[in-house]
Amino acid sequence: MRLGVVDGRVVEARRIAVTGIGALSCCGVGAEALFSGLLEGRFSDDRFVPNFDPTDFFGPKEVRRVDRFAQLSLAAAVEAIEDAGLGAVDPETTGVIFGTGIGGMTTLTAQAAVLAEKGAKRVSPFLAPMMMPNAGAAQIAMRYGFQGPAETITTACAAGTHSIGAAARLIASGRLDVVITGGGESVMDPLTFAGFANMTALSSTGLSRPFDVDRDGFVMSEGAGALVLESFEHAQARGARIYAELLGAASTADAFHITAPRSDGAGARRCMELALEDAGLLPGDIGHINAHGTSTPLNDLAESEAIMSVFGPTSPPVTSAKGVTGHSLGAAGAIEAVASIMTIDQAIIPPTIGLENVDPAITIDVVADQPRPLATPIVLSNSFGFGGHNGSIVVGRRPER
Repeated sequence: MRLGVVDGRVVEARRIAVTGIGALSCCGVGAEALFSGLLEGRFSDDRFVPNFDPTDFFGPKEVRRVDRFAQLSLAAAVEAIEDAGLGAVDPETTGVIFGTGIGGMTTLTAQAAVLAEKGAKRVSPFLAPMMMPNAGAAQIAMRYGFQGPAETITTACAAGTHSIGAAARLIASGRLDVVITGGGESVMDPLTFAGFANMTALSSTGLSRPFDVDRDGFVMSEGAGALVLESFEHAQARGARIYAELLGAASTADAFHITAPRSDGAGARRCMELALEDAGLLPGDIGHINAHGTSTPLNDLAESEAIMSVFGPTSPPVTSAKGVTGHSLGAAGAIEAVASIMTIDQAIIPPTIGLENVDPAITIDVVADQPRPLATPIVLSNSFGFGGHNGSIVVGRRPER
């Protein structure tokens, strides 16, 4: 990762280690459940997180005062922190950057119904802290006493990836030594479903089929993903296991349409190019692309065009996790970052579940049917959000030149 150019000289940043991972998805609770679900095509049909008990993390009174998206966010962070073996840290140089696309929507809709049916006096006094999008980051910071920046990025479906990139910058610049980062989302309520359905974004068949010729929209899900990022020096000093490095990150805007991507994928292309440049890598260094791949006609085609323009006719193997996980909006990029780290750790690329017949207009190398070995331990992960928000991160083990 680079910080910039001063007097014609590239200013190199501190190296960033990934030392802990955590995830909740419709595959189950935990990063291992996520990755085995991706490899096997196993998931909960209703796309809720199965077997999640919030009382494992909150007391009986507290659990009623925290929206489910923040509950999932905290649970993923707890797993990542425990996985990292993160003990006592300097609270002032430890922060939280945690994203969400929408935040406490289920609380908002439930309390709107209370207002309509029972009147203003019956609305919960905890409405505001439950619905606010920064509640996930706040819960994590309060639980552990982290006093560095505790911030939330809300860039629709790019929020998780953007949060990881922003967290990395705080370490790269020397501002923080440790950041808990990722994203969480749970908006599985009738109002949200109706809105997405009426704009024809959701699959009418209830099937997520990324890159398939018959894809017809995404399948909404809930979940959360979390990473522990540390400066390399901090991780090495405490003898931490290092999964991989956060090598580069980038963000661009299509500045085109509130929901549709540019058809030529120009914004996504530039975002990937900048992430590679930030990492100091060439397209040929990438061993795998974890695609945004939402199963919508426009998104999948535009992303494939962008990948082709960056990597040429022989793109790295490409996978979309959303055939299994569905689309968890602001949590998607964080969950897919965890999957990318596990792809590197286990040297295997999950297939794209739900893909039966690749769209003839899509000519990238999509991994289908069976997992593949990962030849090069560097993964590019993409996220794109309504409003034209593009995010890409590069994780892996730096090649020796």
